[in-house]
Formats: sequence, C-alpha cells, structure tokens
Amino acid sequence: MFVLDYQWLRTFIIAAETLNFRKASEKLRVSQPSVTVHIRLLEEHLGITLFDRINNRVSLTDAGRLFYGEAVKLIESLDKTVHHMQSFAQGYRTNWTIAISPLMAETILPYYLRTFMDGHPDVELTIRVEESERIEKLVDDGEVHLGISALNATLRNVESIRIYNDPIVFVMPVDSYDEESGPPIDVRDALMDNYLLTHHHPVFWDDLLVVLKKHVPGIRTMKVTQAHVAKRFIQEGLGNSFLPHSVVRRELTEGRLMRPHFNLFELPVVSTFIIVRKMGRLEEEFIEGISKFYFG
Repeated sequence: MFVLDYQWLRTFIIAAETLNFRKASEKLRVSQPSVTVHIRLLEEHLGITLFDRINNRVSLTDAGRLFYGEAVKLIESLDKTVHHMQSFAQGYRTNWTIAISPLMAETILPYYLRTFMDGHPDVELTIRVEESERIEKLVDDGEVHLGISALNATLRNVESIRIYNDPIVFVMPVDSYDEESGPPIDVRDALMDNYLLTHHHPVFWDDLLVVLKKHVPGIRTMKVTQAHVAKRFIQEGLGNSFLPHSVVRRELTEGRLMRPHFNLFELPVVSTFIIVRKMGRLEEEFIEGISKFYFG
C-alpha cells in the first residue's frame, strides 16, 4: 500500500520554499540530517528526483516544482480535515464566518458577540477583519456567511440591511481644563492649531473635507487609515478628527477625548450594514439579535 508520510510532505514544502535544508531544519525545528532523510524517503516512494543538488546548493527539478503544488493541496486538505474532527470533538457542529471592518470590530460586534455565542454553543465562529471595500465581494463569493460593513451593498446577488445610524462628531485631545470650567473652545482655532487626521472611514471624508476647507482654509491634514490609530494619536495630542460617535463613546465617557461644540456646519451621519447572500437560520437570528441589542 502506497502511503505518504505527513512529515515528509511538510519537510518537502518548507525545503522547496527555502531551497536550503539548513533553514528548513530551523523552521521545522528538526536536525538537518532529518530533513535530508525525509526528502530521500519521499523521493524513493515517489520514484522521482525532487531536488537537484549541485555544489552544496539545492534547486527544484521540474518534477519537484509540479509536486510542490500537489503537496500543498494535500497538507491543506489534511489540516482542514483534522481541524473539522477536532471541532466536532469539542461539540461544534457548524462552521460560520463573519467578515467585519476594523472600524466595526471595536464598536458594534464585541458587545453582541458574547450573547450570540452563548446562544449557539455548537457554532464554531470565525471572525475575519477586512476593509469594508472587500466585505461585499467576500459575501458574494461565499467566502464568508455574513458581513458587517460601513458600505451599502451594490452587487445584485447580495442583500444589505441597515442596522445602525451613527452621527459624526468632532473630537480633540483633552486639555488642562474640564469642559465646564474651561474657556469656550473655538473649533476653527482647534482645527488650525493641529493636524486633522483623515480617511479612517470609507464614506464621508471626501465630501467633508470639501465643506471643511471652505470654512477653515489652510487646514493641515494627515491620513491615518485606521480609526483605533487615529484615536490613539488624538489622545497623544497629535491631532483632531471627525469620528462616528460609537467609535469614541467610551473615550468621551472616560474623559480621554474631548468633544467640543461644533457649529460650523451640520456633520454627516453614517450607517452600518449587514451584508448577506443567503439568508439562513443563523443569519436571521444574528440580524434579529443585533437589531434588538441596539434598538430594543
């Protein structure tokens, strides 16, 4: 009976990627002679030469390059099977994947996720943190079961459900005064005296900057594409910004950020959407649950 040893395959894959048996042994945490033995045994079982060895250098043969792709598929398939069996042994009966943007990951999902998990102990949940621009395509391609995005869906085969509207607020570093006893804050001065951190949300920034520059000419901007990084920069006094209220609610409550009265113009409101392609039982329960969680 022809049987390929799992460790032989793993050794071959790492050796093929490094083209160096010493480096392969370091990555695999085995001795270099063990790598040589694994490759020799694999070549003998396959009846082909996988590596050319010339002057202490190794390179893949044509057969080795062909077998590399097949070996990767075999290992991935076996790893997936082992994972499924281990999940089954732990009581999981369903694998379910959610894609969520970094912005949403620190606002909407954490507060509801525990409730959902407690109600579905047989579901093995995977959370993929992806930019909103990618989430709809992941749902459409079937790579994830459900997405939580800052962008409305545009593809024909997916459905978009608006679950949350969020006002944009202006926030700045905390100064030495509290908001009641300190002098009034002129938001024009605040904007001119510091950088404006921008483009950490995929929807409102381009339009907001057009209006803002009419009211405050000469404003200096700095692109910071992740909201959690922008918040940290503001707390460290590196700039000001406009963020969805849900993103900064905790920092405002705890006094780590300030929200001065912004009276230059009306600020926009952004939305959060659930993106699905196939509305199954879990999708329906998740949407119903998260809607009740936020809106009662």
